[in-house]
Amino acid sequence: MSMETRFRMALLEPALSFGRRLAQAALGLVYPPGCIACQAATGQPHGLCAACWSGIRFIERPFCERLGMPFQIDLGQPLLSPAALADPPVFERARAVAEYDGTASLLVHRLKYNDRLDLARALGSMMTRAGAELLRDADVIVPVPLHRWRLWRRRFNQAMALAQVVARDSGLPCDPSALARVKRTRRQVGLTKAQRRENLQGAFRVPPEAGARLKGKRVLLVDDVLTTGSTANAAARALLRGGAARVDILAFARVVQEL
Repeated sequence: MSMETRFRMALLEPALSFGRRLAQAALGLVYPPGCIACQAATGQPHGLCAACWSGIRFIERPFCERLGMPFQIDLGQPLLSPAALADPPVFERARAVAEYDGTASLLVHRLKYNDRLDLARALGSMMTRAGAELLRDADVIVPVPLHRWRLWRRRFNQAMALAQVVARDSGLPCDPSALARVKRTRRQVGLTKAQRRENLQGAFRVPPEAGARLKGKRVLLVDDVLTTGSTANAAARALLRGGAARVDILAFARVVQEL
């Protein structure tokens, strides 16, 4: 490209930029942005209407500092839950945006099973805010991988979609090939805690070529839902064996048990 052409383009850029903004505004008048959950009109794209927002039970302190499970009462200081003390997780800390019910479970289901990849932008941005303290301590983001056959059937990995948004918002690198799912496990739904652990035994592995990249790194493992923590523990164990210094977990939603 010649210097004259570059100069002309530089002169035209302000007008082109204004034209793009004008076109977007006109499109917004004809097709106003809709709620990502119910499609009702909203003021901003990729957002929730007031009714759907109120249908999300956000997880905020006080909660268990290890498991991220909310406490029913505030004792005024950081605490560990009896569950975290009796059966400490492999990972260091877990955080989630919301409890897995209501609007939150609807959004996860649509992302996961209805090919609504557009939802990853909003859910991932909420995860960035909820996981701010974990992101400050992390060196790299790793999504929980799917087995190749499940990935082939589903066509995308929802954890990867969320991890990419969190990485973009936080400025941290995302390394989707740092962890592989090498065992084709059955669905975890309906399994006991012991059966979940057995099902996930040997399910994850750090590929040999990824070991050098992980060595001494603080990993933030990203998933869509945290249930019993069996998957998170199995994945964290593999990452630690592969050379990671520590592993934290960030999910959009988590199943909550009373503490």
